[in-house]
Amino acid sequence: MDKQKKTSFDTGAAKRLLAYARPYTRWMVLALVVIIAMSGLVNYLPVLIQKITDTCLLNTSETANVRVSRLAHLSLLYITFALVGHILRYGQGMLTVWLGQRIIYDLRMAVYKKAMRLHQGHFDRTPVGALLTRVTSDIDRMQGFVTDGVVGTVADVFMLISIMIYMVVLHWQVALVLFTVLPVMFAALHMINRKLRHANRLIRERQSAINALLQEDIVGMTTIQLFNRQTTACGEFRERNTHLRSAYFEEVRWFSLYFPVIEAGQAVAFILILGAGGWLLLNQSSVISLGVLVAFLTYIRDFFRPLGSLSDKAGMFQTAMASAERIFALLDTPEAIKDPRQSLPPNQITGPIAFDHVWFAYDKENWVIKDLSFQVEPGQIIAVVGATGAGKSTIINLIGRFYDVQQGAVTINGHDIRQFRKAHLRSRLGYVFQDPFVFAGTVADNISLLNPDLTRDDLISAATTVNAHTFIQDMPNGYDTVLNERGDGLSFGQKQLLCMARTLAQDPELLFVMDEATASVDTATEVLIQDALNKLMHNRTSIVIAHRLSTIRHANQILVMRHGQLLDSGTHDELMRHSVYYKHLYELLRHSPEV
Repeated sequence: MDKQKKTSFDTGAAKRLLAYARPYTRWMVLALVVIIAMSGLVNYLPVLIQKITDTCLLNTSETANVRVSRLAHLSLLYITFALVGHILRYGQGMLTVWLGQRIIYDLRMAVYKKAMRLHQGHFDRTPVGALLTRVTSDIDRMQGFVTDGVVGTVADVFMLISIMIYMVVLHWQVALVLFTVLPVMFAALHMINRKLRHANRLIRERQSAINALLQEDIVGMTTIQLFNRQTTACGEFRERNTHLRSAYFEEVRWFSLYFPVIEAGQAVAFILILGAGGWLLLNQSSVISLGVLVAFLTYIRDFFRPLGSLSDKAGMFQTAMASAERIFALLDTPEAIKDPRQSLPPNQITGPIAFDHVWFAYDKENWVIKDLSFQVEPGQIIAVVGATGAGKSTIINLIGRFYDVQQGAVTINGHDIRQFRKAHLRSRLGYVFQDPFVFAGTVADNISLLNPDLTRDDLISAATTVNAHTFIQDMPNGYDTVLNERGDGLSFGQKQLLCMARTLAQDPELLFVMDEATASVDTATEVLIQDALNKLMHNRTSIVIAHRLSTIRHANQILVMRHGQLLDSGTHDELMRHSVYYKHLYELLRHSPEV
């Protein structure tokens, strides 16, 4: 990315970031008024020092009483202005933090809501660690700049402008001496900024890479230890950690130059003012007075203080923009699965479900589903069988619109499901997956999914129906027992029953979809799960990814899939008579130790 593109992006990202401040315009205006008032009061203090020095301490043309009276008056005025200025500075700081936290809250919510709207394919391609980096550390890096940087930068700019105005009014010739130092110093700071921008971009990229690897290794820790891959994993982590350390060193190397450059500029300006003013005073020139020289030396200190703060905020800005680049890239990610502008009412999500010459590929034209057509009548149980990679689970993903077909259509009662809102469609679907997921929270929260419409009696009824109530009662706090996201303490079968209770509690009206729900459980647990499944499928349209002989035999229709194509369909008896491939699959299932 060249310099022009980087600058263009930083400007665009800053504008987009400031757009989140638009709802708080009135508070921003109030903060601006406070900043202007504070700048005017605080920066008038050196003028009072000049007046005290020239009219009270060095003015021998007036009596001592008059000079003492004027000194008392100016000192009281100095104390008052300083006190009010510091009160305004405190108020400005509190208002700045309040505004910044509001903006960050809105931005964090926008990122999270965007993640909720992205379709499943995005999560398949994007490491979880990369997404976590955007929602956590990227937002945190922007927080410092938004909280203190946006309004704080305005405050510092007004402080500088106010100081420059006072200096010009006080003595413009001496002010010019100070201003000759600024171009060289600003050029050096600009060069440092460019280097910092590059370093911060590297940090964000390498932080994301290390987060993705860490998340992957933690999830796959059992496999790593089982195959003794700890040394290899540590080597890969060490390499990425080294790259991240180098990026941080690069940032520190350039950021460490900020304050030396500013302090050098301050020292040069101090020497120039002191040298020029001192020479004029020693030669008894009327061009400058001692009070003006003292005021200017005070202004030099006050001038470089906000300049140093601005340099600090410039570093924060580079960090924030590097994070903003990633956050806005996520916010700009196209939503592949969109709701229609004019959707059909949810009460029409009923009736036969049909695949009409459906073609689908996860990756361009690598077709997973090829010209698939079938129909499921209300209340029917459909079993889908086939080898791994035949497209069985993809059928379920397409019905729930986790992906959209490239060709053909999936319809309900003749209506393309893309005409319904996703929320309406999915609220009518029930899912039981092979790998049950347990959320961090109580058992009751896991069943209800925090649905306020479900009472405790509803949860108990659902758990009882699917044979989960007994083991839940035996837990330390029953339905109020707290579980972690892995469901430690629960067997695989208990997790499955818990998730089945969750599905039943939501009461899916139209379709109940199961994906290998009884795989990998012991015989006793399978009896409980199979009984629960029979209850769940009662009077519900059911599509089952079949791995059990009992499910296959009792299905109203069996779809035989092979390489994404519907090879054959019919009842068990019909397929046993005329489908050689199905008969082969059935024999494999019958002799499988899992059945």
